[in-house]
Amino acid sequence: MEHSTQYIQGLRETAFPRFVCAQTADYLAYNMLTVAVGWQIYELTNSALSLGLVGLAQFLPQFALTLVVGHVADRFERRRVVMVCQAVLLVVTGLLAAGSFTHSLTEAAVLACACVLGAARAFVYPTMSALLPSLVEPRQLPRALALSASGRQVGIIVGPALGGALYIAGPGTVYSVCALVLALSIAALYGVRSPARTHEREPATLRSVLGGITYIRSRPEILGAISLDLFSVLLGGATALLPVFARDILGTGPWGLGLLRAAPAVGALCMSLVLARSTLRRGVGRIMFAAVALFGLATIVFGLSRSFPLSLAALAVLGAADMVSVVVRQSLVQLETPDGMRGRVSAVNAMFIGTSNQLGEFESGVTAAWFGTVPAVVLGGVATLVVVVLWMRLFPALLKRERLKADVA
Repeated sequence: MEHSTQYIQGLRETAFPRFVCAQTADYLAYNMLTVAVGWQIYELTNSALSLGLVGLAQFLPQFALTLVVGHVADRFERRRVVMVCQAVLLVVTGLLAAGSFTHSLTEAAVLACACVLGAARAFVYPTMSALLPSLVEPRQLPRALALSASGRQVGIIVGPALGGALYIAGPGTVYSVCALVLALSIAALYGVRSPARTHEREPATLRSVLGGITYIRSRPEILGAISLDLFSVLLGGATALLPVFARDILGTGPWGLGLLRAAPAVGALCMSLVLARSTLRRGVGRIMFAAVALFGLATIVFGLSRSFPLSLAALAVLGAADMVSVVVRQSLVQLETPDGMRGRVSAVNAMFIGTSNQLGEFESGVTAAWFGTVPAVVLGGVATLVVVVLWMRLFPALLKRERLKADVA
């Protein structure tokens, strides 16, 4: 416990607190935005497929820009890259607010804005992920990742709940508050001063652009961890269908949707605080597989539930299990990647995450349209369990992984 306190005190003496504030505000704004866009487009179309199209509209630009994002993050000042992209997000959010107040938004307009949001956020996550290790000592990184995740989860918890509550006053109100929070995030990030880079910038060649993919392919444990997360969330995610569950199955309104979206983050926040105090030390590979299996089981319970409290509890367990997977994966990626390649590797990692989240939303919308909402979620949970068993055989090195490389506390 004394060592944990010393490490956390050390983090306070760096630019890390400003970074966490900026990241928390960014996630707060984005998750408020997600609730508003999801509920608004469902009101406009009354279609589960349209909810999936929102995810697809965000995923396509993220996928297309993956290699560009990584190269930009490794060649330019990462803090400025994030600030520029957040400024773009602020402008688009303002346009959504104006369109909502004037009642001129159409499904096509919302999807177009979602596409631009996806393009801007394609740069934000991997660039911030690559920026974080330069703000702390290597031995502090596992706990810094957990504390950073705690800040993200605060945004993910408060964002949906606040977005659902503000939606009572109309979507324009939600978008306006989102724009204000994004401005605060930019201001906090402006005060972050990271150390100058010591590595030389590689020239823009095909080899350097593809460096992140090449590096991940050469590390089976990293590839296994990233791809396990990809397929488990891609198949088992039910986020896109929460408006359907909230209104048609559980009988709640926007406030209920906000609570449902916040529930996974509540579980994730609790788990991230535990991991910040007590870093995983033994059997990290087995723990990761067990966590993903629990994620699948919780998804099945949520799909079958007709009780609002039980649904919230299942989503909270789902979020806690996912957080264990996130911390193990992020620690492996960041601790074993040279700083000169962190942008490209983080971009590929973000592409996998975007695939599992946004493309997973599209997959959920399509399967719900084909089989029904409940069968789609239950089948996704079962598929996640199948992926866990298969990945244990495909990536035995990940299963046998005992320690995080720099866990020397």
